[in-house]
Amino acid sequence: MGVFTYESEIVTAIPPAKMFKACILDGDTLIPQILPQAFKSVEYIEGNGAAGSIKKVTFGEGSQFKYMKQKVEAVDKDKFVYIYSVIEGDALMDKLEKITYETKLETSPDGGSVCKTTSKYYTIGEFELKEEGIKAGKEKALGMFKAIEAYLLANPNTY
Repeated sequence: MGVFTYESEIVTAIPPAKMFKACILDGDTLIPQILPQAFKSVEYIEGNGAAGSIKKVTFGEGSQFKYMKQKVEAVDKDKFVYIYSVIEGDALMDKLEKITYETKLETSPDGGSVCKTTSKYYTIGEFELKEEGIKAGKEKALGMFKAIEAYLLANPNTY
């Protein structure tokens, strides 16, 4: 097994508390509303969103995948940190044991926020992860983040 780590940063005009609430705390209901073509539903199989919870994400008609299961590893509402692992589903392509994402929102100098994400891909056997696959995943995550940002900018009194 190998572990491949990738880091990324996204800057937004939305303050960390507002972005964390929309993306993380309310994301399970908000994201399928904003991006129904990509996400059909999110349901908790175990727990209620706290560390140890397991949820099933069912993808929408516009996605190449059907579903994935995620395990919530940690939620820190004060430091705006969320860690979860994809533990099952076709996104793992039978080549990955799991993918762990650590997202942290920090205040940017202009009052918005910087979203820092570290992704760790745990491969099965000798499978070598290709950069193109990682880039495609990052593009989708960026698109989702920007859709949430646009929603919050268009609805400033929502959060």
